[in-house]
Amino acid sequence: MAGKELIRIKTISEFHRLRGLPKPSHPLISVVDYAAINLSTEYNGTSWTFDFYSIAVKRGLNGKMKYGQQEYDFDEGVMFMMSPHQLLGIEITVDHNIEHSGWLLLIHPDFFRNTSLAKNIHKYEFFDYTANEALFLSGREESILNNIIQNIQQEYHTNIDKFSQDIIISQIETLLNYTERFYQRQFITRKIVNHKILDQLETLLNQYFSGEDLTNTTVPTVQYVSNALNISQSYLSGLLKVLTGKSTQQHIHDKLIEKAKEKLSTSTLTVSEIAYALGFEHPQSFSKLFKSKTNKTPLEFRASFN
Repeated sequence: MAGKELIRIKTISEFHRLRGLPKPSHPLISVVDYAAINLSTEYNGTSWTFDFYSIAVKRGLNGKMKYGQQEYDFDEGVMFMMSPHQLLGIEITVDHNIEHSGWLLLIHPDFFRNTSLAKNIHKYEFFDYTANEALFLSGREESILNNIIQNIQQEYHTNIDKFSQDIIISQIETLLNYTERFYQRQFITRKIVNHKILDQLETLLNQYFSGEDLTNTTVPTVQYVSNALNISQSYLSGLLKVLTGKSTQQHIHDKLIEKAKEKLSTSTLTVSEIAYALGFEHPQSFSKLFKSKTNKTPLEFRASFN
């Protein structure tokens, strides 16, 4: 099949068929042995989208995987999640000396419709993370997840009865909760990487608000910041909350107020000029935000320095 196209896979059975796998034991949920997938360059340049959830732990992926518009080299990070209709692109370099292993858990939304998981799955923000924010698992963490996957696989391979769905959903929720825990751990333990992101955020906001003759037309948004840092909004927000206790929006506002105070105390610019320079379309909006953060109007703050 030629590359440079979009392949939409609507069912788990279709995924199995396309990847040369045996027919799934259950049409709405499947655990796939990653080693059983024949990796080739056939689909290089092709984008994929699934109508179901995919949770994967992979080792030995010789190549790059593009998730959305981000690229990640799977030399270390081994786990990532996809929700329905997200884009995935793969660039494989075949090397038969490298063994690939791991698993994929495929879950169609119809499997847990009208259950607690249907209501709760959207709270797991890591489904919005990009692959360059993949989860780095320790051996112990991976072992915990592998045991849960084995329980799920064993349950849907046995005779399906009225308890099966509830048991499997309970296992999936346990898997997702452990994944959430491990991501929180990653925010803390990967200090060098995370502190680098904090430094980049500080530099980005300083550059945005620096200078006397700014031509900013808007206050930087959370989306602008996350795009500039090449990080998803959800991942950045989670990281900042764990490391600093503040959201991305609070960091933007804190830097904005810091620059506003600097201009009010060291320049003769009017409040309106400062507001426009900082990206506000309406000076009243700037004044309202400034007072909410400092308990003083911009003029009252300036007067305190005179």
